[in-house]
Amino acid sequence: MQTSFVRKQGFARLATAFGVAAAMVALTACSAGGNGTASEVEQTDTGGAVTVWVDPPRVPAAEAFKAANPDMDFEYVQIDGTVGGKTLQQQFAQFNQAGKGWPDAIFFPSNDDIAWASGAQINYTADLTESMADVIDGYDPAVIEPCNIDGKILCLRNDAAPDVFWYNKTFFTENGYTLPTTWEGYADLAVQIAAEHPGKISGFLGDAYAPDRYLWASGCPTNDRVSETDVHINLDDEKCQRAKDLLSTLVEGDAVSSLGIFDADAATVGPELVMSPGAVWWGDYLFNQTWKIPAGNMAAVAPLAWEGESAPSTGNEGGGLWGVSNHITGTQLENTLKFAEFVATDPAWQVELTTGLPGYGPVQDDWIAKQSAAGYFADNDATFAAFKEATSYVQGDHAYMLYNTGGIWAETITPALVSGGSIDDAWETFNTELNNQAKSFGYTVTTE
Repeated sequence: MQTSFVRKQGFARLATAFGVAAAMVALTACSAGGNGTASEVEQTDTGGAVTVWVDPPRVPAAEAFKAANPDMDFEYVQIDGTVGGKTLQQQFAQFNQAGKGWPDAIFFPSNDDIAWASGAQINYTADLTESMADVIDGYDPAVIEPCNIDGKILCLRNDAAPDVFWYNKTFFTENGYTLPTTWEGYADLAVQIAAEHPGKISGFLGDAYAPDRYLWASGCPTNDRVSETDVHINLDDEKCQRAKDLLSTLVEGDAVSSLGIFDADAATVGPELVMSPGAVWWGDYLFNQTWKIPAGNMAAVAPLAWEGESAPSTGNEGGGLWGVSNHITGTQLENTLKFAEFVATDPAWQVELTTGLPGYGPVQDDWIAKQSAAGYFADNDATFAAFKEATSYVQGDHAYMLYNTGGIWAETITPALVSGGSIDDAWETFNTELNNQAKSFGYTVTTE
């Protein structure tokens, strides 16, 4: 679970046009290392000393590794976990200019960071395809896919964060409702429940994960990476339009909240949620720890399917990424890869300490057993089965880009809904800003 910004920082911030332009100029100016481009910087070997950068929620992972390897010369630096910030990107550009300063490994505060970290100008992330082949084999292909960039595995997933379909089983049982199996059925039932039980809601649209929850789940091309410089965006695509129609139905039926799931007021509204698509980490983090919904109420089932399609279709919310520097070699690299393997696979972190479903498959059952023992969910067996099943239903053709789709959503769709506007009113603004932001970062946008 990528919670650094969830717990402390709130929404991703959309850069202004000036800020974006300035960042691009800075990156261009700073792309060269001490002896030329970043790719030409000489690899170093400290003799084994390793420094890693982690956001606050990943500090326990670094501490666990340190405890397990007391003889290693190892240190970690806690960094700001702000999603959408430019400070980290600018620091790496400065390291390239100086030819030194990079951490040996890093937990990226934002999944979008992998776009610049792996790009030609920064060229930070090492290709792990061969050096960590055994670890990579332990991931479901859909889980590791965000790290597969042009055929190379350039990062490791910390946790899997697919959306499942959450519902309040107590509410459904008491009122005789039947769970929907399609997205369209979900929208219709949500409107019915809102009419029959005013105040009950079936989703949140105000946070930066909302487009992942609905547009990504529909296969809408907002982040369809063609190459490092080309992207496919088309909000007129039928898969985007069906998502827009669904959202319009939900909004017009007063069935969803315009708040974001991380808003302070969401803690008051959250207990009124009766059903919604949402990430697997919603269960413990949102329902249990944050919204304090009593045990024995919430449960999850597999994601929904769109009418006319046989397979479920879902998006992904978070699931952080670990990167390794390509500027190191020898014992320094060996020790860094040892750290990367630990944080990706070791039960001391992935079972005992992490709150999200591990991305690495072989430890998922042990994590589930530990979580099941808490007895929080109304139906443990169905809920955890849905967690594992959902990873294979995450839609493809969705990459992490230099622009932040969630931030653009939060700056366009969210204000319109808060002011009483409609999805249709804000859709074109969202479309325009999405295209403009992509172009401002140097992408050529195609609609085909």
